[in-house]
Amino acid sequence: MLKTLGIQSVEELFSDIPEAVRLKRDLNIPAAWSEIELYRHFAAMAGKNANLEEYVSFLGAGAYQHYIPATVDAIVSRSEFYTAYTPYQPEISQGILQAIFEYQTMVCQLTGMDVSNASMYDGPSALAEAGIMACAATRRSKLLVSRGVNPEYRAVVKTYAYGQNIEVIEVGVDNGATGLQDLESKLGDDIAGVLVQYPNFFGSIEDLKTISELAHRHKALFVTAVNPIAMGLLEAPGKFGADIVVAEGQPLGNSVSFGGPYLGMLATTKDLVRRVPGRVVGQTRDLDGRRAFVLTLQAREQHIRREKASSNICSNQALNALASTVYLSCMGKQGLQDVAKLNLQKAHYAYHKLTSVKGVEPLFNAPFFNEFAVIVSGNPTEINRKLLESKIIGGYDLGRVYPEYKGGLLFAVTELRTKEEIDLLAERLEAII
Repeated sequence: MLKTLGIQSVEELFSDIPEAVRLKRDLNIPAAWSEIELYRHFAAMAGKNANLEEYVSFLGAGAYQHYIPATVDAIVSRSEFYTAYTPYQPEISQGILQAIFEYQTMVCQLTGMDVSNASMYDGPSALAEAGIMACAATRRSKLLVSRGVNPEYRAVVKTYAYGQNIEVIEVGVDNGATGLQDLESKLGDDIAGVLVQYPNFFGSIEDLKTISELAHRHKALFVTAVNPIAMGLLEAPGKFGADIVVAEGQPLGNSVSFGGPYLGMLATTKDLVRRVPGRVVGQTRDLDGRRAFVLTLQAREQHIRREKASSNICSNQALNALASTVYLSCMGKQGLQDVAKLNLQKAHYAYHKLTSVKGVEPLFNAPFFNEFAVIVSGNPTEINRKLLESKIIGGYDLGRVYPEYKGGLLFAVTELRTKEEIDLLAERLEAII
C-alpha cells in the first residue's frame, strides 16, 4: 500500500498534521490483554447486571418477560436470516420475502385488519407513523391521544408531529381508561385521528366500540396500539372498526434485551393501503406458474413518493419480525390463547394478593389484562430498592410520569411468574410497607 501511494512509512500519511497538535506519547489505556483476560473482565462486568434469569421481574410498562421457545433462536440464528440484508432484489430473496409475507398474514389475523406492512422500528414509532398516516388521509393536522397511552409512545408521537406541524392534544383518563366525556368534548371536524392503547398503559381494557363510534362520527381515523399477547383473548380492534392498528412486537418471541432492538407492527384497512409506510410483500406467480413473493408496495421516499412521502422510514426490523413469526407459528392459535389466559389469571391472582396487604390499595377498578396499578403508603422508589435486595424487580413508579398518581406502582405479571413468586412479592411488600 505504501509503495502504491509513493511513500516510505505510515508516519508520512500524517505529514499534513502540524507537529503542535500531535500527541507525542502513548495513549492512556491499559496494555493489551489476552483473550482469556478480556473474557473474564467482561464476564465480571456483565455479572453486575440484575438479569432476568436470577431476578424475579414484575416490571412491564412496555417491555415484558415472556417465555421464548428454543425454536425461535434456532431459526433466527441461521445465517440465511441472521446476516441477510434488506431484500432489495426480490428475485433472489425468496426465503426472506416468504417469511415477511407469513409475518404480515399473522399480524392481520391478530389485529383483524386487511393488510400489514413488513414491520416498523418499534411500537412508539409505529404509533407515530399511524398518526401521520391519519393526518395524510384526512388532510387534517390535529391528533387526539389518550393519556392512557404509554408516556414514551406519546413522547415519540409528539416528536414526529413537531416536524410535520401536527398538533397533538391529550385526552384525560377516568378510572384508568380514556375519559369518554373529555374525548367527546375535544372531538371536532378538524381532528385527523384518535389514538388509544388496548390494554392501555395502566393495563386497563379500553371501550373500543364507543371510542370508535365517537371518532368516526367526526370522520376521524381510529388508531389503536395493542399488546399482541392480549389478542389471544381480547376481541381484535378490527372488529370495532379500527382504521390502523399498531403494536410493540417484543412480547412475541423477542427478549427484553435492555430495551431493544424491538419490533413495530402496523396493520390497516384496504382503503389506506397506499398510505402505509415502509414495504408490503405480496404473493404472485412467476412465468412458469410457480409461487413467488415480491415487494408489491414500497412507495416511500427513495422511490416514487420522494418529497410527497408521508414517511421517511428506510428499513425494517426483519429479524425481529422473523422471531415473532416463528413464535406465533410455534404457539399456534391455541397456544397464544393459553399464554394470554395464564397472563390474565396470574395477574388477577397477584392483584388480589397484593391489595390484601395493608398499605396497598387499588388505584383503579377497571377491567385489566396482565398489568394493574396500586397505590402504596410508602415511597415507591424505596420500596423497589428494598425489593431488589430480595432479587425482586418491582413495579413501575407511576409518579415519574403521572404526578396525579404519586405513590402509584404498576405491576406486570406474565405466564413466567409462579404462585410462589407472587406470594413472595406480597410477603416482602407487607414487610417493607
